[in-house]
Amino acid sequence: MTVAEGIRCERRGLSQTGGWGFWSALLMNLWVYPGLVLLTLFFIAFFPFLFPLTKRLTRWDTGRVVRFFIWCYGRGWIALCSPFVRFSREGFERVTIPRPCIFVVNHLSFFDIYCMALLPMSDAVFAVRSWPFKLFWYAPFMRLAEYLDLETIGWEGTLSAGKRILSRKSNLLFYPEGHRSRTGRLNRFHSGPFRLAVETGVPVVPLCLSGTEVLLPPGKWWMKPAAVRLAVLPPVDPRHFEGPLAHLELKKQVKGLMAEKLTEMRGHHGR
Repeated sequence: MTVAEGIRCERRGLSQTGGWGFWSALLMNLWVYPGLVLLTLFFIAFFPFLFPLTKRLTRWDTGRVVRFFIWCYGRGWIALCSPFVRFSREGFERVTIPRPCIFVVNHLSFFDIYCMALLPMSDAVFAVRSWPFKLFWYAPFMRLAEYLDLETIGWEGTLSAGKRILSRKSNLLFYPEGHRSRTGRLNRFHSGPFRLAVETGVPVVPLCLSGTEVLLPPGKWWMKPAAVRLAVLPPVDPRHFEGPLAHLELKKQVKGLMAEKLTEMRGHHGR
């Protein structure tokens, strides 16, 4: 049974698939959640020792070193889930990702941010809403990594911090929908990342994520086996858009490209 058929089974209240079923999902939850707690404790415990060593060896600034550790933490989560989740990437071997760039990615699940460890680089500053900063075990590392709390700093703060980050050749990552989609289709995009791209001339790199809505749907805590796929699209140059509505035209084009790709990805799974 395909992943798409599994999604339809879920909507009918049936088990994900005959092969995966309830018991496989139960084993997954009993394995991944405790494992994530242990992984988190491990990183918190060893960070004070590994941080200065890594900083000395790489000569990176503090933010970049912490972003590297967060990326490694995400890779650990992927390894933890891999007995139950089939992770794959598409397009990275064909697309040259400029540095710096502004990544924009669709939003389906709480675990979307963990899946960004599928990116082939660790130097991405996340621009997110306030609620992740309320998770006390993550908040100190997010601040050290220079993550942007969009609801707190507002547009002017985002513009100022974004320009500073991009000037250091670090990448930014936005979820332009702001909220998780409950239908799998793109919600309304906010204009912030596209205004920033137009003002700085930094390319926008669209990312398309599928499968996390099966792994952990919005409002749920019960995980299910899934196939998670991250696809990258060619960069979009904001300098091709002019005039006072340039950021809106850029946003429209990027959203259209992402919608088309996501439709293709759903079709790939037989949906």
